[in-house]
Amino acid sequence: MAKRRLRNRKVRYVAIGAALATGGVVVALLPSANAAEAKTPDQIMTMCERSAVVNGEQRTVEDFGGAFADGFQADNCDYVETNFETFDGPTEKSSIDFPNCEPNATDPAKVSITWSSTAAQGQGKYVSTQQGGGGGLFGFLSGSWAKHKGTLDMTVKSATAGDTEARDVPVGKVLHMEFTPKLQRMTGEWRVRIDADPGSFAVNPSPEQNFVAPDVVEGPVILPGAAGAPGVVDGTSKAVLEDC
Repeated sequence: MAKRRLRNRKVRYVAIGAALATGGVVVALLPSANAAEAKTPDQIMTMCERSAVVNGEQRTVEDFGGAFADGFQADNCDYVETNFETFDGPTEKSSIDFPNCEPNATDPAKVSITWSSTAAQGQGKYVSTQQGGGGGLFGFLSGSWAKHKGTLDMTVKSATAGDTEARDVPVGKVLHMEFTPKLQRMTGEWRVRIDADPGSFAVNPSPEQNFVAPDVVEGPVILPGAAGAPGVVDGTSKAVLEDC
C-alpha cells in the first residue's frame, strides 16, 4: 500500500522545552527565518501512532483504526531511551488495624496479619502511552522496558506485593502494616520522521522533516514470582504501632 506523501515547510527538529510541563506549544527551531508549523507533543504522538513504521515494525492503517484512504501521517517513529532510574514510591497503609486496647489487657496480643499492596504498571505522559488508554503505542515500549532487570511486560496493568506475618501487638497499641514500593522511571524520546520527497511533475519536492516528543514512563520494580507465578512488587514493608 502506497504511503501518503506529506508536504510541509522545512523543519529540522522540534525542541521540547518548558512548555511540556504546562501543556504549552512546542517551539520549532529552524535553520533560517522560514516559518514552520509548531506542533504540540500530543500532535507529534498522533503522528507517531499513525507512522508507517514504529520501532522497526511495519504497519498498516488498520493497526491504528484508519481506513485505506487515510494513509500515514509519517514514515517512521522510534522510541529512544535516554535514562533509567529507580526510586522509592509513596508509602501506603497495606492492612487493617489490629488493636490491643482492652481495659484489662496485660500481655501482648499475638496476631496473624495479612497485608497487600498494588502498584500500577506503566504510565506515560501522553494518552497514547498510558496503560489502557485509547492510543496504540504503549506496547511498543515493552522492548525497552523489559530489557531492565525485574520488570513486567507492559501489557500487565498492575502488580501486587503481600504476605501474611505473625506479629505481637503490645498492650495499649494498635498495629498496622505499611508498604513502600520501589518504582522505576524510563525517560526517552519519540522521534518522528517524514522522509524527503523528490517531487514529481505534479508534486513539489519537500525536505525531510523530524519531530521529537520526550516521554517518561513509570512503573513498579518487579521481583520474580515463585513457581512461574506473576512477579511481585519489590519494596519495603514495616509494622507501625500507634497508641489506642
